[in-house]
Amino acid sequence: MKFHLLCATAVSACFELDNQAPYYAPQTFDVALDGQTVLRDVKTNVFSLFDLTPDTAYEVAVAGDAVAFRTLPESACLNVMDFGAKADGVTDDTAAIQSAINVCPSGGRVMVPAGTYLIRPLVLKSDLTLNLKEGAVLKADPVEEHYPLLPGEPEDGVTGANVQVNSWEGSPALGRQSILSAYYAQNVNVVGQGVIDGNATHDTWWKDVKTREIARPKLVFFNHCEHVLFHGITGRYSPAWHFHPFFCKDVGFYNIAVEAPANSPNTDGTDPESCDDVRYIGVRFSVGDDAIAIKSGKMYMGMKYKTPAIRHVIRNCLMEYAHGAVVLGSEISGGIQELSVSQCYFSHTDRGLRIKTRRGRGEQCVVDGVEFSNITMDNVMCPIVINMYYFCDPDGKTEYVWSKEPLPVDERTPRMGSFLFRDITCTDCEWAAAYCYGLPEMPVDSVTIENVTFTMKEKAEAGKPAMMTNADETCKWGLYFNCVRRVTLKNVTVTGQEGQKVIAQNVEEVTDQ
Repeated sequence: MKFHLLCATAVSACFELDNQAPYYAPQTFDVALDGQTVLRDVKTNVFSLFDLTPDTAYEVAVAGDAVAFRTLPESACLNVMDFGAKADGVTDDTAAIQSAINVCPSGGRVMVPAGTYLIRPLVLKSDLTLNLKEGAVLKADPVEEHYPLLPGEPEDGVTGANVQVNSWEGSPALGRQSILSAYYAQNVNVVGQGVIDGNATHDTWWKDVKTREIARPKLVFFNHCEHVLFHGITGRYSPAWHFHPFFCKDVGFYNIAVEAPANSPNTDGTDPESCDDVRYIGVRFSVGDDAIAIKSGKMYMGMKYKTPAIRHVIRNCLMEYAHGAVVLGSEISGGIQELSVSQCYFSHTDRGLRIKTRRGRGEQCVVDGVEFSNITMDNVMCPIVINMYYFCDPDGKTEYVWSKEPLPVDERTPRMGSFLFRDITCTDCEWAAAYCYGLPEMPVDSVTIENVTFTMKEKAEAGKPAMMTNADETCKWGLYFNCVRRVTLKNVTVTGQEGQKVIAQNVEEVTDQ
């Protein structure tokens, strides 16, 4: 059974099987480390090893195939218990853990043993590994006033330039400091089998969210960082978004889990914003909002910094009980380029691919080169949604946004490029197989669907595939396209729909082979 090494730290390693199966391995398998079986009946394509020894050579074997690797060296390992941490879930352990982080030598590791650590915000630094051992839980203090206030974009007193400090939904904003964060750092790892618990409930952070004037903290916020790795950990119950890389480069999320109740507000799994080279491999999501929402800022950020989200890879991931499995937007004024989503399993999400944009996102909002392949969708209400009339935010319900009349193309007009969907199986769809609605003045360039089957649920319920003003409810629709220049269908089957397989309005060219 062929496989390869994804990453290795001083104390952990992650591997991926070489196949085309979505998330789950074709058959269960055992894993041997230096001849001794250490994992049995593994069911997923991605697997991990922990508690390894630094700077040591190992051989991993799976069903007759072997991979040799070496863990990284480290300069030191500091145990937070030696700095006064109590791990009793009651004592405030913030100072103990932060002290260990502060004094750890470059290239060192801060080790958090099993136990529950009550914490306020922690800040990581460059050239550091935070190692959460199995059974370790960093549990966030629920008292809002214990979280420092951070300005959105204060002015540099020397140069007069703005310094990006805090962000909320695509714009600089005053907000509470996130539970775990890093700023302008490099070579930061967060690894292990432990948990970062935001400890949010509907009586604390999730209460009255629409009337808050100060932005809630994220679980993890990394700002302008490079060479970042999250491996093995679980993030859960965040006050808002769980993992928010912001203007970062080279970020890997390997074999982690993200969890929040289905009714928790704004608890996106992860929102990489204006980042370059982000990889989600072997990640499991079950959250109250979108699983992965790729962003690049609202118009101010997009026009000022012109930094797109680029070179993102999503592979062998499981998305459950989310609004959207993989979402683009809506804050994508900097654009999105080179997105690949493959070998994923979407289960009980409202939508599969979900694009959210609208007039006003700006001419830098160009989304192009998006490819989905080898995906299984089960009980996804509408597998494909491209919506250029997204109505959230204070200006979202204005006539400028909702008008179906062609308006002038100017610096406020977004553009959607090419989208490819191939080798996908969708079962128990309800609202529609696909719902793609571009702007009359700027239609979606092209949508290609190849080797894809859609099967409608027998007892489907009606709903609105796209969050847009005056949108009709749909039920068991086929493939709906409006204001799309070119639609290409190759070996596409829709079963159980009511009405036509393809509904095309204001479409220049439809090819159905």
